[in-house]
Amino acid sequence: MQILKHCLVAAALTLGLCSAGQAQEKTAISITRQPGILYLASHVMETQKLIEKHAAADGVADVTVEWRTFSGGGAQTDALLAGNVDIVNTGTGNLLLLWDRTRGKVKGIITSSAQPVIMVSNDPRIKSLKDITPSDKIAVPTVGVSTQAILLQMAAAKMFGEDKVKTFDPNTVQLGHPDAVAAIANPNHEVKNHFAAPPFQYIELKQQGVHRVTDSKEILGGALTQATFFTTTTFADANPKIVKALREATEEAVAFIKKDPKAALEAYKTVSGDKTSLDDLLAMLKEPGMDEWRTDPQGTMKFAEHLHKIGTLKTMPKAWTDYYLPDSAYLNGN
Repeated sequence: MQILKHCLVAAALTLGLCSAGQAQEKTAISITRQPGILYLASHVMETQKLIEKHAAADGVADVTVEWRTFSGGGAQTDALLAGNVDIVNTGTGNLLLLWDRTRGKVKGIITSSAQPVIMVSNDPRIKSLKDITPSDKIAVPTVGVSTQAILLQMAAAKMFGEDKVKTFDPNTVQLGHPDAVAAIANPNHEVKNHFAAPPFQYIELKQQGVHRVTDSKEILGGALTQATFFTTTTFADANPKIVKALREATEEAVAFIKKDPKAALEAYKTVSGDKTSLDDLLAMLKEPGMDEWRTDPQGTMKFAEHLHKIGTLKTMPKAWTDYYLPDSAYLNGN
């Protein structure tokens, strides 16, 4: 009986320690992003320490945020599932795939941009996707699951029928945007097409002989969320104030970009080391659709419908709120 009593006391102490541990929110946070001004809100958040500010206001002091840059979404989601990072900031396709494969254990928090992504080419023969032959290579950030790769599938379905949805899959090769820009600038490189993202698409379009082939708005018929913050429900449940601080920080950063785009781009240049002139970056923000800084998910259910139709998603969500955290339902997305 005495042994049992000691065991019960030990168990109670252990449970008490667990509860105390769960009550203590994490203060060293790691968040990923990809290169480019699609992630401009994250650069403002980093330089102005907005997450730290909002966390402190919500009672979590001394928060530190490590921002890590990955070349593609696949590496980011691998890091999230491995527990090497806490929150990722990448495309809608990656969120949907993880939500499905983890049976709802990964969910979105908030978005920050819905700018168009453009496919460019330095091959004068390729004027549209109809001109792509089996030997033509198209650079995308992550084969199969990146926003660009999925857009190519959606375009193929519209062009050739649902049974030909993966027509362009064999054409895609995985290259980070900066490497793809270098490939397009080299006339002898085997990759002559790049489904890009800002600012890289506009840098390429300034090069002689580089032209637009198609874009996300043309394929999807509307705006498409690009930069999406998402995390595991385990992290969200254990750190509700941090997640709230991230949401509030994103909203403040988006408002700041709209109010003072020049200062926001200066933050981007400081963090990223991008050598593009400030004037050129400001000009990019005046391109059609580049004012779509928004926190509400756009076009995500269209992505989900496509991925479910081709069998990539086993579960078809009933609404966008299925793959976002409950506290994000106010965002009025689609």
